[in-house]
Amino acid sequence: MTKKELAITLSRLDIFSSVEIKSEQYPTDSEIAADILWFASLNDDIEGKIIADLGAGTGILGIGCLLMGAKKVFFVEKDKEAIKVLEKNLKYVDKNNFEIINSDITYFNKKVDVVVQNPPFGTKKKHADIRFLEKATTLSNIVYSFHKSETKNFIDKKIEDLNFKMTHYFEFDFPIKHSMKHHRKKIERIRVGCWRTSKAD
Repeated sequence: MTKKELAITLSRLDIFSSVEIKSEQYPTDSEIAADILWFASLNDDIEGKIIADLGAGTGILGIGCLLMGAKKVFFVEKDKEAIKVLEKNLKYVDKNNFEIINSDITYFNKKVDVVVQNPPFGTKKKHADIRFLEKATTLSNIVYSFHKSETKNFIDKKIEDLNFKMTHYFEFDFPIKHSMKHHRKKIERIRVGCWRTSKAD
């Protein structure tokens, strides 16, 4: 599968029919997801690996990992409506090498090779994304995590405090479709970064 083919497949996935504002359920753009997952694959972080997609939503990151050869993916999501969409999206995956965990991330404690996550950015609930980052670093030595770029200095410091180090950083104009009352444009764009971090030596 090429990166273009991956992006096209991910673009076909269903997204939230309605969003829960407090949870900041912004769908991950298929092109951005493909960029990160393609890099992760080239970096030997996907094929044959056991992966957790925390706050999986409708599953774009975890499904992308399965398409790129992950050994198994745990989809951890507390919203039952999101899981209904996720289950439909899994039709794009041939193998049953996944498990859906209907739970808050607090209660997921399986050790994995890699964590991928696009958590709430903390706009509605302060530092909601930090709770995800803290959890991810207890589960794996490799974490891919999305956060608002404007918080980069804070995230960098938090990563150090968790005894991790940033190995790569990517920045995107993250498109958010008009899905909430406070949105004024058809598509809002915000600067979002994706950090690849690994446990410090």
